Amino acid sequence: MFPDNDSPTNLAEYSVSELSGSIKRTVEQAFEQVRVRGEISGYRGPHSSGHAYFCLKDDRARIDAVIWKSSFSRLRFRPEEGMEVIATGKVTTFPGSSKYQIVIETLEPAGAGALMALLEERRRKLAAEGLFDAARKRPLPFLPRVIGVVTSPTGAVIRDILHRIADRFPVHVLVWPVKVQGDGSGEEVAAAIRGFNALEQEGAIPRPDVLIVARGGGSLEDLWSFNDEAVVRAAADSQIPLISAVGHETDTTLIDHAADRRAPTPTGAAEMAVPVKADLDAALAALSARLKGAATRQMDGRRQALRALARALPSLDQLLALPRRRFDEAAAGLGRGLQMNTLNKRRTFERAAAHLRPELLAGRIIERRQRLADALQRAERVIERRIDRSRARIGTLDAALGAVPSRIAARAERARDRLSGLVRRADTALAGDVSRRKALLAAHDRMLQSLSYMKVLERGYALVRDEEGHAVKQAAGLGPGAAVTITFADGTVDAVTGPPQAGGAVPPAAAEPKRKIAKPAATADGPPKQGSLF
Repeated sequence: MFPDNDSPTNLAEYSVSELSGSIKRTVEQAFEQVRVRGEISGYRGPHSSGHAYFCLKDDRARIDAVIWKSSFSRLRFRPEEGMEVIATGKVTTFPGSSKYQIVIETLEPAGAGALMALLEERRRKLAAEGLFDAARKRPLPFLPRVIGVVTSPTGAVIRDILHRIADRFPVHVLVWPVKVQGDGSGEEVAAAIRGFNALEQEGAIPRPDVLIVARGGGSLEDLWSFNDEAVVRAAADSQIPLISAVGHETDTTLIDHAADRRAPTPTGAAEMAVPVKADLDAALAALSARLKGAATRQMDGRRQALRALARALPSLDQLLALPRRRFDEAAAGLGRGLQMNTLNKRRTFERAAAHLRPELLAGRIIERRQRLADALQRAERVIERRIDRSRARIGTLDAALGAVPSRIAARAERARDRLSGLVRRADTALAGDVSRRKALLAAHDRMLQSLSYMKVLERGYALVRDEEGHAVKQAAGLGPGAAVTITFADGTVDAVTGPPQAGGAVPPAAAEPKRKIAKPAATADGPPKQGSLF
């Protein structure tokens, strides 16, 4: 048996909206302010609206979480996937889907251990990319002209750096003010490092030779901005040598690993950046004194060596004594040498003259004549052989030339036939070309006659020219008393223009102009030549 639907009951009836609203109020009143510890899951960054949606979970449950845009901008830490946090906020429901969620107002890491684990994980990730390699680090310039400082514009850090630089070696210092703690501080530090690197070498603002990123001491949470991945990458990508001076000597951040040098304190960074001017002056004075003493000692040593060499050199008389003696001996023996040379030449001549007898010359002449006769006989035989070979070659050529007239006659007959054919083809082509040109000339003549202004004059029109022979197109171009020439179809008339009359009446003086009819002259080639209207 089913119960009767009309039976009375004491249960109140709610609509879905009323029930959802009641649950929402109950949950919000019961959990108006709670602190929840859990691991961030499903975080993808802020939504386009600025709100952030993700989940908090542990090993047995999970709860949806949301951070509104107004609260997100005030967070000291940005949420990251897998980060264990403690969230403070209130629990509420979303009636549209019967879900509950926590609206987070503040967010903090779940203890220093969680931060250290996150820091170690990030350090391993960046180290694997090679951002901390020693090969990437650049040496610091010995004496920079401009130093760039990225730090807070207020506080003891910037004062300590400026004071230490002024004491050691005053140089130009550029300060890029940034926030060193809180929301957005990491982005400002990274932007400052990139901004210094973007300056031109010879621009209006000088480009620093070395950068100092500095901040005073603090807790791990206070220094967390310098563990930001954007800051570390900006420091690693910096083309300007960078000194990290974040916190005290015991504080370590990720930018210390990416920087070219790490200073224990901001004051230590200033000491690394510039040397002590007084020490340099003292070292320079010592080196100058040493250089002056060395130069003096060197000059003294060389002066003594020069004096020793001068004492060792012989005098001029000693140097010339031996050459003078050799010269005197040679001069003394020159006369005897000439006499002996003349005597030797005479003896040689006498020996040669003894061999020159008439009988010897006659024998040599006979021998030479015999050689000449033998050469003439050999030449005559050679010439006779060459003449015989030439006669044989001429006979062969004469026999060959005997057959040439018949071949020439045959070739001439073939050439005559080919020439006759070409003449007939040329006559035919010439006659066709003349016909085409006659037809073309006739067509041009017809077109010329159709365009000739003489045809217009035959219809009763006239052509007016001024004294220079130019055609007059408008009456305004002529003044009173101007001489003109009027050309008709049958001749030409000279006329003089008169003053203009009202109504177009012809003046009496011009009523009967002197007529001079001149027909176009015929040429020897045919009818009068065509003129032009222009």
